Amino acid sequence: MRNALVLLPLMLVASCASLESRLTCAAGEEPMRTAQLFFGQNIGGKPGVSDADFRKFTDEVLTPRFPEGLTVLDGGGQWTGAENKLIREAAKIVVLVLPATHGENRRKLGEVRQAYVERFHQDSVMMISQRACVSF
Repeated sequence: MRNALVLLPLMLVASCASLESRLTCAAGEEPMRTAQLFFGQNIGGKPGVSDADFRKFTDEVLTPRFPEGLTVLDGGGQWTGAENKLIREAAKIVVLVLPATHGENRRKLGEVRQAYVERFHQDSVMMISQRACVSF
């Protein structure tokens, strides 16, 4: 029984990897990757990164690494912080469409995330990366 419990998660991961590798795009679409970056705008628990600050960050950090283009959306999030207190925060969400091979872009994404953490005193920048079928 114990071996079955150990093997089950491995089989599920293998199954998910197998499903992902079978991504088949429709005619007119091509396999690519998308990355979504979530940049919180609070500094020290208070609103702190203005739209002008983020635009400057985009011009100086994001655009040089991803000159092909990107989309910036306004968003917001919430989570339960210390002392079981609800925290809400405005955010900028950046969506990038990238080539299916992710090597060089993974490094660039890491640089962008680290630059934001350092410039605006953040704990982290959340990222979601996934395969996608894309058409233009």
